[in-house]
Amino acid sequence: MKERSFGVIPEIEEGKTFKNRLELSKSKVHRPIQAGISGSQNQGADSIVLSGGYEDDEDHGDLIIYTGHGGRDLATGKQSSDQELIRQNLALVKNCQQGLPVRVIRGSNHNSIFSPKIGYRYDGLYRVEDYWHEIGQSGYKIWRYRLSKITNESNGLNIPGDAPISANENDENDYGRSKRAEVLIQRIIRDTRLSKRIKELYNNRCQVCGVSIRTNSGLYSEAAHIKPLGAPHNGPDIIENILCLCPNHHASFDFGGFSINDNFDLIGETGALIVNPNHKIEKEFLKYHRDHFFREY
Repeated sequence: MKERSFGVIPEIEEGKTFKNRLELSKSKVHRPIQAGISGSQNQGADSIVLSGGYEDDEDHGDLIIYTGHGGRDLATGKQSSDQELIRQNLALVKNCQQGLPVRVIRGSNHNSIFSPKIGYRYDGLYRVEDYWHEIGQSGYKIWRYRLSKITNESNGLNIPGDAPISANENDENDYGRSKRAEVLIQRIIRDTRLSKRIKELYNNRCQVCGVSIRTNSGLYSEAAHIKPLGAPHNGPDIIENILCLCPNHHASFDFGGFSINDNFDLIGETGALIVNPNHKIEKEFLKYHRDHFFREY
């Protein structure tokens, strides 16, 4: 039964080069001969190849803005239809939500100063920090993923070469054994002056469900940015761009499970956002979230 391995492949060091896709496949660093994403929507993506196939890819070395698969005209290389959040695109979402690492391979056809001159090169592990949709260069909807390099010094996964995380292709039918693997869900919880202020404004009550989580050290809530901080979103760290949410609704909001209309009615959830009269929320940030993160079913 075929297994999917997440993390490093034993005896394959970062910087290892391969002549072609067949040699790359035999090494198990990236199994598919043609597909740029190796993965399944139920388990995640174990590896990707940057080979110049998508015009919207951005390669900044330790930071990659990766374009999902689908909708590309094979003759021109241009996007000719919208991408959908299915199959391999959903696989990368699974990595983001569960903190699974993905192996990155660069090909010589990839138009980047970080690409090898010939063949393919394994360039280490990356984490999928974020995903969203937007209109690409050719005018069609594309799914994009922010990938950042995992280093020994980073606050991320450190998976030794002799202990990759493995997942069976038929996990749901594999009742005979129980598999355990430690993964890190990559979420950043900021506790700045602004986040404290928003929590105090709502007395740690979630603006969606109204629940206050009680712990042995008091009430708990999380500050959620509507338009995410950092590239490529570059949302501002201001009170007008922050909500007070419980952990469940924070995760659901970040991953596009629901969004908010300009009149504060919820989309994907029943009811309306609870808004304190002293809390001004900028509608441009709400629109950005609707346009880039919310997925209608």
